[in-house]
Amino acid sequence: MTRAHLRNVLRLALPASFEAVIQLVFNFLAQLIVATLGATAVAAVGFSNNVTLLGVFTLGTLGAGAGILVARAYGARDHATIRRVTSTALVVAATVTLALALGVAAFAQSVLGALGAPEELSETAAPFFQVALFAVPLIVVSVVAGSVLRSLERPRIPMFATLAAAALNVALGYGLVHGVSGLPRLGLAGAAWGALAGQGLRVCWLLWVLYGRSGLMRWAWPKPDAAGWRQLRELLHLSLPLAATQLAWSGGNLLYALLLARLSTTALAGVQIAYTIEGIFVVASFGLVPAATALIGQAVGQGDERRAREWALVIQRFGLITGVVFGALFALTAFALPNLYPGVGEGVRKIAFGAILLNATFQVAKVANMVRGGGVLPSGSDTRGVLIGDAAGAFVIGLPLAWLLAFELNFGVWGVLWARVAEELVKLVIFTWRTRKLVWRRVIEERALQAV
Repeated sequence: MTRAHLRNVLRLALPASFEAVIQLVFNFLAQLIVATLGATAVAAVGFSNNVTLLGVFTLGTLGAGAGILVARAYGARDHATIRRVTSTALVVAATVTLALALGVAAFAQSVLGALGAPEELSETAAPFFQVALFAVPLIVVSVVAGSVLRSLERPRIPMFATLAAAALNVALGYGLVHGVSGLPRLGLAGAAWGALAGQGLRVCWLLWVLYGRSGLMRWAWPKPDAAGWRQLRELLHLSLPLAATQLAWSGGNLLYALLLARLSTTALAGVQIAYTIEGIFVVASFGLVPAATALIGQAVGQGDERRAREWALVIQRFGLITGVVFGALFALTAFALPNLYPGVGEGVRKIAFGAILLNATFQVAKVANMVRGGGVLPSGSDTRGVLIGDAAGAFVIGLPLAWLLAFELNFGVWGVLWARVAEELVKLVIFTWRTRKLVWRRVIEERALQAV
């Protein structure tokens, strides 16, 4: 790994990682605000977020597909394709997510109940959930726009937009939860309104940078001609397997949450706290994913097999280093729980303490899976391998093992946590195997044929 490698990776990865950390730090602050309302409120938000994130992560893969195609077109200096891919991805993202949000919001409490939330939890969560659903279209459109900007080597723009949005989210959310400065006291729903306002600010900022008066490109409505259909097919070819992957991953998270809720609200709240803190340290390595998309994609667009292979190896080595370092830092946060969460009860903090130490030990595996499954394999057009790893890890190993350990063998919450570790290790094996099978010359040849 040379100094030039380090400079190029950090130039793209640091803003994206900082953006992700900012967002999760502010999410953490928002959770602290919610925690003042009690453990049931924390569990209600955690359960609701598992449902909304199902849509965000699944449909947000349009951003991954768009980012890969834009990076390849940018490497080939094909500006017309950049415009067409971007507008197509934005239109599809906005249309599909808005339709889904409207449909689910009309039956919010029934949906939560149907997914297995206890009655008390669904009643508490419903007002928050209804508002949070309308943030989903804004988030997904922002994900697409941010992915395009990173592939165009402008990662600082989404970083600053996210910083402003997150600050507004927490400030307004606090005011609306507690009725500060003349704002109405909305309780738990106030946190959702703060998030909605922040996401609205972010999407307006990003779209202005892309298409405003001094924007980076002109808007090009998707056309139902041969070129338009080809762009849509390429986008869906990359995005749909990743969407299925994210559906499996997010659905798995929801099912884990249901298992924890069945154990107790205390178990769900404790694990939710641990995962919220963990997210800050995992996404500190997230910038390696868009860095892989941009650097590998540009090499593919330029037809440079050696550089594509080289960047894939460099990014994976970075992931190993950051996984170890940030995993160690994550472990230290377990000792700050009494100060961070004084109002949730000793039982909740005890579960969170153990979950943090266990997950910190295996964080290097989680980061390796994120780098390979989110960056290297999709950039090599192996979205099928990502789907195989995520589906097998969650539904063949993780969830059945969680049920066995938690309920049949009576290990309770610790059985669920160890099952999730087993899931990550299975994914690590599968993603490593699929990465070694990548043939970059074939990827370059396929891209050249699609460009004809």
